Parts: sequence; structure tokens; C-alpha cells
Amino acid sequence: MKRIPGLVSGLLALLIAGSPAAQSNYPEKAIHLVVGFPPGSAPDIIARLLSEKFSAALAKPVVVENLPGAAANIAAERLAKAAPDGYTLGLLGQSIVVNPSLYKLAYDPAKDFAPVSQVAVSPYILVVHNAVPAKSVRELVALAKAQPGGLTYASGGSGSATHIVAELFKSAAGLDIRHIPYKGVVAAIPDVIAGRVTMMFSPIVGTLPLARDGKLRALAVTSSKPSSAAPELPTIAAAGYPGFGFTIWYGLLAPAGTPAGIVRKLHLETVKALALPDLRAKLADLGMEEIGNSPDEFAAAIKAEIPKWAKAIRESGIKPD
Repeated sequence: MKRIPGLVSGLLALLIAGSPAAQSNYPEKAIHLVVGFPPGSAPDIIARLLSEKFSAALAKPVVVENLPGAAANIAAERLAKAAPDGYTLGLLGQSIVVNPSLYKLAYDPAKDFAPVSQVAVSPYILVVHNAVPAKSVRELVALAKAQPGGLTYASGGSGSATHIVAELFKSAAGLDIRHIPYKGVVAAIPDVIAGRVTMMFSPIVGTLPLARDGKLRALAVTSSKPSSAAPELPTIAAAGYPGFGFTIWYGLLAPAGTPAGIVRKLHLETVKALALPDLRAKLADLGMEEIGNSPDEFAAAIKAEIPKWAKAIRESGIKPD
């Protein structure tokens, strides 16, 4: 019986939070934006661009909180278990639809989130250390086949998108290349530059400038069509692997149960931010294209991609290391 007052007060709090008055006054305090990747990574940059626009539009601070690790599962679980009041949001990537096929999760990506909008999409680029005697994808494949198990590739972590795309490439080309996982792409890049690892698939944002400065050699992009950010690079499909295509998206989500009025408000602010010329220009500089789809469209994409990636992972034999 002693628990009843606490339960009643908790229910009242939920009712108040979900009331039209509470939604119309939203936000009344700082918003926390959880990112499942380290500072300096592509999703972190997107989150900070959005947080700046949200803070100005909503007149409340939007604080970015980096929770990298476990292929973004730490951040995703944190978001799934947060109070559905609009004060904890997440900027998460495609890993949320890939991870169900690789890990036993403490959350359900199709049920435990309230999708707000997919924000941006980008290809990866294939880069190698400058001393690698391969100037094209074909030459890299020939080199790898000449020394099975002799080449290595870095990733941002076991089960991460950078791991998945490399394994898909290995499967398509029939290669034996050893995986070296890191705690995030940012941590992996220095070892590729130094030659401790042969190659990696990396987001354009952190790697293309290094390639143009001569610190790495870029060979191709993973999208099915050339990237406007790097038109000089061929696609892997054009390099001899028709049908190969891989892009990574990042989206804004809230915990399931977040009031529809708050989700609509966040979606509106996201679309408004993505329409701003300065933000669009910054995304383009990062090799990204804005999306800005609706909550329903984002939810449909999540549900459709889970079985798609399950099939791709099963057929390629990808497993967490």
C-alpha cells in the first residue's frame, strides 16, 4: 500500500507530460541529443549542426551527448529506455536496422523508437595506405588475391556499418582480408595513414580531405552512382562489381510513446533546418545529401530494412568478431 502514492504521482506526471498544454509548451528545458558515435564522426557533426539550429528555433539548449561503442547499441538502448517526453532524442545510424541480425539486443528498433525523420545519407569511400601498390579497385583485388589473409582492413567496430560494407565487398570480390576493429572510425584512420592497417571503408566526411591532402589514397565510393562530393572517384559497381551499392543514413529518433505533438514539432524543426542554405551547404561539403522524410516514412524504412539487412548478412556470412 505504501507504493500507491508514488504510483499515482508517477501516473499524474505521465498524464501531464502527454497533455496538450505540456506539448504546446515544449520544450521547457534543455534537450539531450544522444549520438552513438565519437566526437568528430559524421553523425556527431550532423548532430551538432542540428543542435545549433534547434537551439535557436526552440530557444532552449540542445546538448549533444556522445555514447560510442558496441556498434551504437549503447546509445540506442539509452534512447529506448529514456522517458518519452521529448527531452532525450537520438541521432542514430543504419546500425539500428543492421544490429538485430548480429546481436541480442535490449531494444526493438521497430517498436522502441518514435522516428522523427531521416536526416542525411552518404556513401563511404574506399581508402588505402599510400604505400599500398594499388591505384584502383581492380588492382587492390588482384593484390588481395595474390596474398590471401595478408591484407587488413580497419572498421569503426565489429558490427558497425564500416565493418558491414567491407564484408559485403569481400563477399562480392571473393577476398580474404583480415578485420581490425576499432572503437570508432576516428580512432581507426590514424593507423591506416601510418600503414599499420592496409585499408578501410570510411565516411566521406573524415577521409576525403585526408585523401586530397595526400595522406591516404582514395579508390572508389560505395554508392550506386558517383558522389557529388567526389565526382572524380568511380563507384565500386563501375569498377567491376555491378549491383554493389552501399550508403549510410542517419536519423533523428525519440523514445516510443513520445507524444505525437512533440514528434510533429521536432519533425517540423528538422525539415526547416534542412531547408536552410547554410546547413545544406555544410552537408554537401561533408559528402551528404539531406532527406527530411516524415515520421511515418522513416518508420516504414526501418521496418523494411531490418529483413533486407538480415538477408544480406545471412548470405554474406557476416558475424561480429
